[in-house]
Amino acid sequence: METVLITGGTGLIGRQLTRKLKEKGYNVLLLSRKSSPGNGHSGYNWNPDKNEVENEVIERSDYIIHLAGAGIGDKRWTKKRKELILSSRIKTCELLFKKVQESGTKLKAFISASGIGWYGAETSEKIFSETDPPAGDFIGDVCRQWEQSADRFQESGIRTVKIRTGIVLARKGGALGRMTLTVRPGLGSALGSGRQYNPWIHIDDLCNIYLRAIEDKSMAGSWNAVAPEHITNREFMRKLAKVLEKPFFFPAVPSFAIKLLFGNMSEILLKGSRVSAGKILSAGYNFEFPDLENALKNLF
Repeated sequence: METVLITGGTGLIGRQLTRKLKEKGYNVLLLSRKSSPGNGHSGYNWNPDKNEVENEVIERSDYIIHLAGAGIGDKRWTKKRKELILSSRIKTCELLFKKVQESGTKLKAFISASGIGWYGAETSEKIFSETDPPAGDFIGDVCRQWEQSADRFQESGIRTVKIRTGIVLARKGGALGRMTLTVRPGLGSALGSGRQYNPWIHIDDLCNIYLRAIEDKSMAGSWNAVAPEHITNREFMRKLAKVLEKPFFFPAVPSFAIKLLFGNMSEILLKGSRVSAGKILSAGYNFEFPDLENALKNLF
């Protein structure tokens, strides 16, 4: 039985991925700052701020899936919050690399989360693919350094996969939970112009892509994890209202109001371009939920 170590395993993606891995027969270990991650899974402590992690958990691992990182959309982007968003990704990855090298563990693969923020907060007609360079804004720079830290594993001879993830749709929590807060009481509307694109992915498809990254030895480098359907924010909110059987007639929330509420973080709400799923499709992956309406019906 192969063993998969997950950092950030108690989060939205980590919980679902853990279930899928165990169903497939993998042994799953979780790294957590908590004394125990719960849910009956084998948990180990780590403290990246003090460069501490239990050596046993590294030595037992065949694969590492690195999901740890402070939520980009959870709080306003103060200077302190920006520093945490970056350090919680880079320092944790550096610690894992250091411990793998010190222990001499022969990892079969290192799989790291990344984000479509790589392409920047902009709205354009361009469809971005994995070959495009990183943007020069804050999130683009975070993703660049995030992936650079993962590349150290590749440089040491370990197969490395970086999953650039769009908006993850799940039954509870995450972005979809926040989107429904206005739609459920019948106040659904677009954000800003509504013309910005919202690249998204159903959580089951995202977990399946992580599974494929483990099992498909040809996967390496960066891969976009977004559904093949391109949809604007206005279309997204309209379909969400339709599935929830709620009206959609309110005027769009003005950009200035969103900027007042969220500060610099409003960039990721008011801007967005299309991101290509072509690479993963060409590799033979078949999406369970390629279109938004069916994805939402499944979740609700």
